[in-house]
Amino acid sequence: MTLLEEIDKNNIPRHVAIIMDGNGRWAKKKGNSRLFGHKNGVKAVREATEAAAQMGVQYLTLYAFSTENWNRPKLEVDGLMTLLVSAIENETKKLNENNIRLHTIGDITRLPKNVRAKLNGAIDNTASNTGMNLVLALNYSGKWDITNAVKRISQDIKDNKINVEDINDTLITNNLTTAQFPDPEFLIRTSGECRLSNFLLWELAYAEFYFTETLWPDFSKDTFYEAIKSYQNRERRFGKISEQIKES
Repeated sequence: MTLLEEIDKNNIPRHVAIIMDGNGRWAKKKGNSRLFGHKNGVKAVREATEAAAQMGVQYLTLYAFSTENWNRPKLEVDGLMTLLVSAIENETKKLNENNIRLHTIGDITRLPKNVRAKLNGAIDNTASNTGMNLVLALNYSGKWDITNAVKRISQDIKDNKINVEDINDTLITNNLTTAQFPDPEFLIRTSGECRLSNFLLWELAYAEFYFTETLWPDFSKDTFYEAIKSYQNRERRFGKISEQIKES
């Protein structure tokens, strides 16, 4: 029996988020540049996307470039932008073949013009697809998103559109860039690091976390299946106790 066959198709997280980490360390182990690791990480993106779609995941969010990543060496950032363009060009056809729709979250206005053009083209090209939703977090951070949500809500109060008493979880959620997507039930982070790195800070409040030592370029479909098996062995209580969950 394969790992995929061992998975309970009735207990698949609707939304999986992944922090793709370890490209630089993977490249260093092989005596190459960090950009070499990023290039090889594209294959892992394809593996993760195809595996998620095969299992029936409806939303897959990948942390592709954070607001803090601009602080990396210019050569690496420029290389990442070039790689992003080529990856979009090469993968759009595959997304359509697999009926996958592309989305982005984050402030893409800061991305180079050619990157934005390719990105928007791919989003438009896949807009009619009805299968899995692939969400790329680009120039994104959780603090940035929450801060902007607070600004929008504050402006609405100032403009007398809402009252302070109207502020609740739903209002905040609806003012985030992720408002159109359900919260992730499951977060995967590769490379052995155990932190969120400013990713989906509001949305991951009740997500299950899975940390693997696997470096991102080595992430495969089987790695994904193992993570989902771990998820399926957990009890999601949302503040309740086990007995309450079993009785419901």
